Amino acid sequence: MLDLESYLAQRQRPTGAHSMVQRWENLVFLHGAVEPDEVQKLLPAGLTVDTFPDVTGREMAWIGLVPFAMRGVRWRGIPGIPSATNFLEFNVRTYVHREGRDPGVWFFSLDAASRLAVVGARRFYSLPYFPSRMRVQTGKVLEYRAERFDQSKTGLELSLPMPTEKPIPATPGTLEFFLAERYRLYALRRGRLLTGLVAHTPYTLAPVPDWTLKETLVKAGTGLNITFTHGLFSPGVDVEVFGLTRC
Repeated sequence: MLDLESYLAQRQRPTGAHSMVQRWENLVFLHGAVEPDEVQKLLPAGLTVDTFPDVTGREMAWIGLVPFAMRGVRWRGIPGIPSATNFLEFNVRTYVHREGRDPGVWFFSLDAASRLAVVGARRFYSLPYFPSRMRVQTGKVLEYRAERFDQSKTGLELSLPMPTEKPIPATPGTLEFFLAERYRLYALRRGRLLTGLVAHTPYTLAPVPDWTLKETLVKAGTGLNITFTHGLFSPGVDVEVFGLTRC
């Protein structure tokens, strides 16, 4: 695990850079601990898996499954495209750094309910997006469903009672802070490592004590069998995603 200042320093927002604006709503963060070596071998050269102690105190890598709704997606200063403005997204991720600095997120897969958004994200951000059928149901129970349009039957069924605790920002130095407060993504384009900044206010988070999950996204994206032991919910944040630059 890096020093706390490395994570706090990510919050600096670049000025004058081209960006996309959007809002992320009803996020669920499910995570499970994995041996760091198992995750490191899945990463491209130049990235090192980031770790945080599990309940036994062992430094572990963490695999996350994060479903949420994207709203108002558009390039800054340009109206949104109707079929790629509001849609659901689920991603499978882990946490990395580069030579002891610049902590961020590495995505193993991202599924979206907009084919146009999938094409755009692959083109402009070199991220492994897949088009999927998706739906969400909100209320006292939050339910997410997804199935890829291909013939793989890869998908997800998640159900959880809406948390009753008031969401609050994560305390620096906690596992919740480590998992949620990430302001940088990494991608690979023709063998070159790229990075982009993601600006938003800190998440407000509430613990998710119980959930029902059936999914094949993690296995498809990582080859790993993950037991999810940690859950968080966030009502949402406004986000600005900046263009990629070479590392």
